[in-house]
Amino acid sequence: MTPTNLAATTTTGLDGWLAAIDRRTARVGIIGLGYVGLPLTLLFSEEKFRVTGFDIDALKVSTLNAGDSYIHRIETDHIQAAQASGFRATSDFSEITGMDAVLICVPTPLNEDHTPDMSYVVSTIESIAPHLRAGQLVVLESTTYPGTTEEIVVETINRHGAGKGVRVLRNGAAPSNELDGVMVAFSPEREDPGNMITPRREIPKVIGGVDTRATAAASTLYGSVFRKTVPMSSPAAAEMTKLLENIYRCVNIALVNELKQLCGPMGIDIWEVIEAAATKPFGFQAFYPGPGVGGHCIPVDPFYLNWKAQQFGVQAKFIELAGEVNEAMPAYVVQCAARALERNGVAIKGAKVLVLGVAYKRDVDDLRESPSLIVIEKLRQAGAQVEYNDPFFPEVGRGRHYDLHMRSTPIENLDRFDCVLILTDHSLYNYGEIVSQAKLVVDSRNATRSIDSPKIVRC
Repeated sequence: MTPTNLAATTTTGLDGWLAAIDRRTARVGIIGLGYVGLPLTLLFSEEKFRVTGFDIDALKVSTLNAGDSYIHRIETDHIQAAQASGFRATSDFSEITGMDAVLICVPTPLNEDHTPDMSYVVSTIESIAPHLRAGQLVVLESTTYPGTTEEIVVETINRHGAGKGVRVLRNGAAPSNELDGVMVAFSPEREDPGNMITPRREIPKVIGGVDTRATAAASTLYGSVFRKTVPMSSPAAAEMTKLLENIYRCVNIALVNELKQLCGPMGIDIWEVIEAAATKPFGFQAFYPGPGVGGHCIPVDPFYLNWKAQQFGVQAKFIELAGEVNEAMPAYVVQCAARALERNGVAIKGAKVLVLGVAYKRDVDDLRESPSLIVIEKLRQAGAQVEYNDPFFPEVGRGRHYDLHMRSTPIENLDRFDCVLILTDHSLYNYGEIVSQAKLVVDSRNATRSIDSPKIVRC
């Protein structure tokens, strides 16, 4: 593909590159059109950038090019508005050559042994490196361990570019305004699925470039769509920032999950305790227990950092323990449901259980690392007959960590179930009606907080 409308064809150097951003003539390519990449695409399109989306999933590409959406909170008119600004999707990575900025938003999950699975990042960089040229900006947004940008992105680009003179820019390698290589930076995604209150553009964008030119270029690019940018000293510092944000949440969720297990035998309502503690105007932030943690970041990030820490001979005991506590919560919920059933004279083996909610979070169509899937598998292993309902998932098949092959059951005739188990507190559910019809409700999310009924067991 021959580059067109590129910063390099109209102006030269970093100043010219930045001017192309201001004029909206720079081309932006976004790789990975999922829960992070697609919203980011829409932000740039809203600011009149011409965006090309890249994804190896042919169905996603065809769906977007037809003007449709596959993410619940993104309406089709948002896709069509982006198309009006020049957006299109493709699986052809040779078109990377025509981009001025390439933003990478691919998954970084865990392997079965809790080590980082960098296969998506590695395959993406390997795919685009042969098509890169001098003057481009490459930014990794995927959450990862400190050192990834240097060790994988920079190394791969330099290896592929050695034969054609394309390399990653470094301070001192050329005059500060010259772009005789590829600029590389890390800027972690801060997407919050289901958050309809905070506009995406209001979330500050952390940026760490390999050199000052990369930081300046990425800050200008992101500054055109986000209200505030936060430049940092290095990609590693930006990578660690993202881990700190999520591990902070992981540790505090583990704390209240552990307290929940302690409060139960003591006859104390952990939810009441948290709400009372939250009245303190300083020194406390409320976190809430549940059946585990889900989503891409919180269940994953502690293990990423722990894996990296071991390379430096450091054992991150506190962080590792938090991950273990949260991972144990599905088993705790199953035990709680079993005890509640026994009090009703029903053994868990053979019990009919309806699970409400398989999404990892309220009101999102996202199954990534959802603890509900683990709970279902453990219930089945215990001999329970399990069905589920989730308005966002008509069926659940097979994924990286689950193999269920189930279809959503309508919420009707609830008295045929021995137990209704609330795992995801979707706002669409009428909890009063559910409690009135069910024989037993086990609530792991405090969704029935306003209902007083002997049928309810909160755990």
